[in-house]
Amino acid sequence: METILKQPSPPPTHVAIIMDGNGRWAARRGLPRTVGHQRGIEAVRRTVEAAGELGVGYLTLYSFSTENWNRPQAEIGELMRLLRVYLRSEVAELHRNNVRLRVIGDRARLAPDIAEMVAHAEETTRSNDALHLTIALSYGGRQEIADAARRIAMDAKRGVLDPETLDEATVGSYLFTNDLPDPDLVIRTSGEKRISNFLLWQSAYAELVFVDTLWPDFTRSDLEMAIGEYHRRERRYGASVGS
Repeated sequence: METILKQPSPPPTHVAIIMDGNGRWAARRGLPRTVGHQRGIEAVRRTVEAAGELGVGYLTLYSFSTENWNRPQAEIGELMRLLRVYLRSEVAELHRNNVRLRVIGDRARLAPDIAEMVAHAEETTRSNDALHLTIALSYGGRQEIADAARRIAMDAKRGVLDPETLDEATVGSYLFTNDLPDPDLVIRTSGEKRISNFLLWQSAYAELVFVDTLWPDFTRSDLEMAIGEYHRRERRYGASVGS
């Protein structure tokens, strides 16, 4: 009898990750929080590479929230320094690997040189399509929705938009992620079980997977495990079983 080989399940199209645990990783080792952030950058590199190898089309990483601006200035300064290092050292490699990089969030709060580096990175990689890498930076889901609502109201006031035609697709077109598919899978590291103001609108039907691994220790195996858990879920989008 001929053996029928089961085809592997395709990866989720869009994986989003809340990268959490840098500080705790450092604290458990008696190291400064800044060392945890440095190791977190290494985890970003590993995850981008693994996502591409696994066939994920879109990867969104939550790197710095609007609430993170309330952290001590020294820590914010170190995070911005690491961001500069990442943008200087990684963009050429991303471009060589056909990865498109974009940043979503409130750029007005970024230092001018960082905003310029982000714009240059986006322009450099704009035509790449092997993996769409999005960094949520100075980002908050509620802020994003409020900003979209404000712009919708302004367009309605100017007569550009008829309020009677407003629907979910219209709202989605005003979000930072207007040209991205909604995430299929949202992963949070470090064992915390909340989404912390991340992609609130977009994650309405995403599968949520919480892993205990602290972000600096996150590897391809952790990503594969989360994708495996995703495949074990039955996604019904509100429909009943069997429908």
